[in-house]
Amino acid sequence: MSAPSSTLLVRGAVLPHETSPTGLSAPADLSIVDGTVTQVAPSGAMRVPAGVRVLDAAGRVAMPGFVDAHVHGEAAVLDEDVQHAMLRQGVTSIVVGQDGVSFAPTADPSHPDGDARPDAGRWAAGYFAAINGDHPTFSGGGIAELLATYDGTTPINVATLVPHGTVRYAVTGNADRPASADELARIVALTEQAFDDGACGVSTGLEYVPAAYADEAELVAVARVAAARGLPHVSHMRGYEDRAGTAFAELMRIASASGVGTHVSHYHGPAAELASYVDDALARGLDVTFDSYPYLRGCSILSMVALPTWLPVADRERAVRMLGDPAVLDRLHREHFPGLADLWERVTMANVPGPLRWSEGLSLPAVAAELGLSPAQAAVELLVSSGLRAGCVFAQPPTNSAESVRALLRHPAHVGGSDAIYGGGMPHPRGWGTFARFLAEHVRVRGDWTWSEARHHLSTRPAARFGLAGRGRLVPGSVADLALVNPDEVQDVATYDAPRRPAVGVEDVLVGGVRVLRDGHLTGELPGRALRPEGRRAPEREGTSP
Repeated sequence: MSAPSSTLLVRGAVLPHETSPTGLSAPADLSIVDGTVTQVAPSGAMRVPAGVRVLDAAGRVAMPGFVDAHVHGEAAVLDEDVQHAMLRQGVTSIVVGQDGVSFAPTADPSHPDGDARPDAGRWAAGYFAAINGDHPTFSGGGIAELLATYDGTTPINVATLVPHGTVRYAVTGNADRPASADELARIVALTEQAFDDGACGVSTGLEYVPAAYADEAELVAVARVAAARGLPHVSHMRGYEDRAGTAFAELMRIASASGVGTHVSHYHGPAAELASYVDDALARGLDVTFDSYPYLRGCSILSMVALPTWLPVADRERAVRMLGDPAVLDRLHREHFPGLADLWERVTMANVPGPLRWSEGLSLPAVAAELGLSPAQAAVELLVSSGLRAGCVFAQPPTNSAESVRALLRHPAHVGGSDAIYGGGMPHPRGWGTFARFLAEHVRVRGDWTWSEARHHLSTRPAARFGLAGRGRLVPGSVADLALVNPDEVQDVATYDAPRRPAVGVEDVLVGGVRVLRDGHLTGELPGRALRPEGRRAPEREGTSP
């Protein structure tokens, strides 16, 4: 009897194991048919039909494909270099639409201004150009249309959140005020449509506009839409470090009022304090998770790092005009920039479109020296010359220590997220190294996790959090997203000086049972799919077959 051509045997792998001291099993074989794991058995015990294809794991660890719970990949995932970077870390699924700003929905169809309604997609693309990049194929529409751009076009699976800031802009524009009752009803309706189209949660970016203008009643109303579907509210809080307590308390009030599960984005700072907030919330019966990445530097747009909230940084053209006004500059130098003297020393340029591209990789003081300006003046020059598209890497305050990173990632509510931003000549290396670093530094070297615990943090828990059915485990019936990891060799090699170096130690990866990485190289296969929670299909459109 011969095997169907869609059958694959992964032979001689070790698997994450809950009760083993190392968190690993004895060698096992996995049978995969039509993209689904059908059998897991001790190695050599399985009857193998003639003609079956075999992938020899040779003692490598078979991990369920990792889910990057926080990444700015909605455009980058269509780039082969980024696909390679993700797969070389074992990442097979990503969650985009983070921080409340993304490409869809582009408009509010019920907006009273008709054709003059705000173009939310154009606004989001400009505001977050240095973060989300330029999507090469999305031409407008809702979440369904955005998700459609990922089906069969990439080896990586893509799920997306509803970006509350984009939704709000579609309804209110940049209005610096709470939403009216009519506007709130339209925000809720757009959010509901986005969930119907396949979103896996709603994200808020409460330090970004226009979400920063939303009152708690609006955030509760939006969170209730997610709660009704059993999906999370994912939030870039209204503040971190010394503002984390107040910001976290706001999220818990929203959770208590709405019944929503809460997921905190890129949680960082003093671990004992931050963990206590989560523990207290869990003790109260609230549903809380968070993501973090294993680096001590962050990355963002320079405008958010360097400019005050009274400048309209989300309206780039207006902000650039204001930065050319002597009165505005005088106010900045008198009232705002003197308080940033410590910050300038911690900033390095990552992405600088335009005539100052040569500054990528240089510290802000070094750029200032080259230009013959003060650091504050250089920051303004970088912002104006790039049209506010400049991105930067910056060292976090000392409270975000290596010990704090380790303590937070050991917390049972933690999941892995890279917060990767892929644009520019000198991006943060986390896009190329986060998941390999988790395995190398925190499993092999420091023992913060067993291999079984790594599976939970990097795959099982995020898949469950976002409703990605069939993913996160390698058991009969699960989707065959699988990475073979050499436990002795897996390592991140990207650095701040050479950030685009792919990780090592993950040479073979399957997505939906299709081999997308072979001996460390892309195969050209594109089995990636738009993921919808609980395996929901895309809404059927008129003229399509079931």
